[in-house]
Amino acid sequence: MRHLLKPIFDRVTIKELEPDRIRRSGLVVPEGSREDPPQHGIVLAVGPGLDWWDAASVKMPVNPGDHVVFPASAGSWVDVDEERLLVCRVGELLGVLEEIGICPYCGGSGGAGSLSGTECPVCGREQARTEP
Repeated sequence: MRHLLKPIFDRVTIKELEPDRIRRSGLVVPEGSREDPPQHGIVLAVGPGLDWWDAASVKMPVNPGDHVVFPASAGSWVDVDEERLLVCRVGELLGVLEEIGICPYCGGSGGAGSLSGTECPVCGREQARTEP
């Protein structure tokens, strides 16, 4: 029988994704680097929040299925059905990763901004060179 760890209060249950040791640039981050990189995971379940949140119209900022980033020191690790899960407070999360269709910096075309002729710092697309 499978189990679901249902978090209470303002906690979330997260399944960690394998750490990506190869960056887009091709740089390989070694296992024994000095600082643990932020971890990535998928939210499996969210608690109802704190009791005063309803009066202040505060909602949980994450939902099941969200791809989140959290520090290595976040929460507590538990084993459920031979699966390692993280239970942490929602305030410990660093953010939610979202896919973007159009780059907010260069508009997705690589042609905007003051960095013409260079790579867009957000999406990585080569920006078009403009002749003076």
